[in-house]
Amino acid sequence: MTNSNKKELPSGWSECGFNHIANVVMGQSPPSSTYNKNGKGLPFFQGKAEFQALFPRIDKYCSKPNKIAQKGSVLMSVRAPVGPTNIAPEKCCIGRGLAAFHALGGISSRYLLYLIRSIEREIAKDGTGTTFSAINKQYIEEVRFGLPPLNEQHRIVAKIEELFSELDKGVESLKQAREQLKVYRQALLKHAFEGKLTEQWRKENADKLETAEQLLKRIKREREARYQQQLEEWKAAVEQWEKDGKIGKRPSKPKNLPEVQIKNIDKSNTPDGWALVKALYISDFITKGTTPEKNELLSGKGEIPFIKVYNLTTNGKLDFSIEPTFVSKSIHSGFLNRSKCKPGDILMNIVGPPLGKVSLIPNTHPEWNINQAIVRYRTNIIEGNYLSNYLLSEGVVRSMIKKSKATAGQFNLTLEICRDLIIPVCSISEQKEINTLLDDRFSVIDKLESDIEDNIARSEALRQSILKKAFSGQLVPQDSNDEPASALLERIAREKAEATAKKDRGVKKSQKI
Repeated sequence: MTNSNKKELPSGWSECGFNHIANVVMGQSPPSSTYNKNGKGLPFFQGKAEFQALFPRIDKYCSKPNKIAQKGSVLMSVRAPVGPTNIAPEKCCIGRGLAAFHALGGISSRYLLYLIRSIEREIAKDGTGTTFSAINKQYIEEVRFGLPPLNEQHRIVAKIEELFSELDKGVESLKQAREQLKVYRQALLKHAFEGKLTEQWRKENADKLETAEQLLKRIKREREARYQQQLEEWKAAVEQWEKDGKIGKRPSKPKNLPEVQIKNIDKSNTPDGWALVKALYISDFITKGTTPEKNELLSGKGEIPFIKVYNLTTNGKLDFSIEPTFVSKSIHSGFLNRSKCKPGDILMNIVGPPLGKVSLIPNTHPEWNINQAIVRYRTNIIEGNYLSNYLLSEGVVRSMIKKSKATAGQFNLTLEICRDLIIPVCSISEQKEINTLLDDRFSVIDKLESDIEDNIARSEALRQSILKKAFSGQLVPQDSNDEPASALLERIAREKAEATAKKDRGVKKSQKI
């Protein structure tokens, strides 16, 4: 792989490889028994997972390092993934996921870092391997690129960092704006479910609103009607089961929904006409999913979409940017029967982190399925979007987490917590008005967030453009008074030869002794 052509190199530049300007050390993992977190030995870096913007995060140490990188050397990930770089903050041990570049001849670490980042994508494409992508030392030494005079290198680094500093300020402003939009979104949700968002609407429609008592009575009537409907559906299912020769399990009789306990309904801090009701009183049922064996999960197109936590979002919509998984109809109706979902169901992850991802199932498929880390709410008494938006409120998630217990260092929610969740309920007409107001404001927020993400992406593209110009001689002017790169390469070659000869003399001397 090369990013240069001798005929196209600017004046004073020379084509070379990493083996001409740096000593490359490939990492090697020491025995795990030498790892520690108490600072014994050298900091130990294994790969990209520890990389940050410029310097890696120190998570562990190694008491008996095999391969060492000196302070200031450039660390490059050479396997899963290939290409990302950082600078060694101090002398350290490197595992087999890294290579260290020790710059020679006065070439700065920053120059070498930016050089590698300018060709990172090309290097990544050349990674090979059946299990994961990787490159070896031979590949690194065969990479070719144009090298400018040392003075021009200094000018390149200075200009890159000047431009990157301006980009960083812009990106930081964009990220701050993104966080402010998140705060605004949560403020809207808070006001919505405190009744503040529809305060004027209630004044204008006061003659049409139910009292809290009327609302509760209606909920009880609708729950009873819903139970009677389930009974009729069950009777029809049993009758069909008997006609079919009683094959399979007899349909289970629906359990009567728990009686709404008005005395337990807290009406404090809610507008007139609102009531605070437990989720179990307004839901047909609240249950979690099941996960089948791996060989039952089908990638690509299939019959029944199988939803996992990564498909849930914080905006109420399912995300299928990652190819969805499917299950067959047979396992959907058999082993996964309790995990069945349908359009209009509200899903929330009960295993984190993070908790609080919520999505409403769309009508793109008539049937769906969920795994065991997701709880399903199904209600015909309140609006689905209303419940979905309420569950997305940070205050709601925090209140649920307070009741949960940590397992293996993380908080998970139980079905009991989900069923006991207190939900502010208002009339259907006001719920629809809240949904309309939130949708209008959220559409604006979504557009602004999309614009921010586009601008951040453009800034990254501009960053790559700057690097491309820098290492093709287009970012800073050439100076005919600069010592040419060829002289620098010759000096480095002599220094390497002298170091090798000195090392050989030392070996011979030790052999004589």
